[in-house]
Amino acid sequence: MESSQENLFDQAMARYQAGASAAEILPDFLKITEIAPRQAAGWTCLAWLQLLCDQPEEALRSARFAVKLSPQDPQARINLSLALLETDSKGVRDQIQMVQQVLTMAPQISDDLKGALEDGLVRRPGWKALEKVKSWLNL
Repeated sequence: MESSQENLFDQAMARYQAGASAAEILPDFLKITEIAPRQAAGWTCLAWLQLLCDQPEEALRSARFAVKLSPQDPQARINLSLALLETDSKGVRDQIQMVQQVLTMAPQISDDLKGALEDGLVRRPGWKALEKVKSWLNL
């Protein structure tokens, strides 16, 4: 079971990285989080895809769960920040500050985060919330 779940995750990620649309891959990550509800990476990816598909309420729930499972994951916190912004919810500053702390302690991950943010702007041009978060993080 574990290897098929990992295989589904890897296949979905490969399809995304090969350019498949967020809407095409979203059902895969819904299934992944159903099969493995304690896998933080699955929830982080699901939240990102929901944000790309303009589903901010769903993304907010997924991102909160991802952060609960993996509080040190900066991408999960970025997703939560985006979902909070898009739903006009409070708490964005706390999430941004946590990401900034992680980047201070582990600056080598800034390139990965920068790449993810750039990908988001390519897939969803003019995404105001993402542009704000990117400028706040100086990425």
